[in-house]
Amino acid sequence: MSQGQEPPKKRFPLTLDLVTGSADRKRSSAAPRLNSLQTATRNAAKHAPESKVVTSPKPSARPLNAPPVTKLTPTVIQPRSTNSPLVSDAVRKAMIQRLAQQGIKDAKVLAAMEAVPRHMFIEPGLASQAYIDASLPIGYHQTISQPYIVARMIEVLRDGTEGKMSRVLEIGTGCGYQAAVLAQVAEQVYSIERIRPLHEQARNNLRSLLIPNLRLHYGDGMLGLPQVGSFDGIILAAAGMEVPQALLDQMAIGGRLAAPVGTKNQELRLIRRVRRNEWTTETLERCHFVPLRPGTFG
Repeated sequence: MSQGQEPPKKRFPLTLDLVTGSADRKRSSAAPRLNSLQTATRNAAKHAPESKVVTSPKPSARPLNAPPVTKLTPTVIQPRSTNSPLVSDAVRKAMIQRLAQQGIKDAKVLAAMEAVPRHMFIEPGLASQAYIDASLPIGYHQTISQPYIVARMIEVLRDGTEGKMSRVLEIGTGCGYQAAVLAQVAEQVYSIERIRPLHEQARNNLRSLLIPNLRLHYGDGMLGLPQVGSFDGIILAAAGMEVPQALLDQMAIGGRLAAPVGTKNQELRLIRRVRRNEWTTETLERCHFVPLRPGTFG
């Protein structure tokens, strides 16, 4: 979507009873309780069999030999009500108050975090932990990021953009939560996942939310999506020794990239592209993410 064009109409914020009847999702049967920040956990549960990926390529917008981009197909599901206090609107609002106390100041980011129901993206058995400030396992040795780090990374992407982000790329879809939050503050969001079962899981998680400006892609995130064009913002949900040059090259002039860098001792960095062959780097704070890996799996 070009800058200045009216963004698609969204259906956020959602009330609780509209989201608790989400589409079927195959999850691992047992998961440990985590309270550490962004800690990758072992998850040895058996995983769901692969399902067919439905793609909606746009020949006029991409080269014929470009890999397909998965487009979410909205499906209306029948809502089921819940009386659980563990995922109530009050609990979600308490999370937003905590984020503000932790230093998140961008009102639009806070509103997006409140709008997206985090409990939809995790194991039902972990619902009681959905709105605490901790990463949680989602299978395949991956985690859903803690709320603070999601809000922090999106806030630094928006800072200095005057609230205008036309096109954003996410590396590491995972369960789809961060992509859903990003879609509330950007006109168009593209998200790549290298683990096929997680890609399918994210599609199932997101389907009932009817987000028209979000595109999911199964592929190698380290390569980005050069066929789409340049991005105003890029966000990495995994840490490497350095940010791949392919991603730096896909930043628009004036664009921003937020990424964890390092192995055991990781730092959250903000990279700005100031000219065609010039980038600046700023270290923000310590963090801990799962490792950034090349290729695809599954």
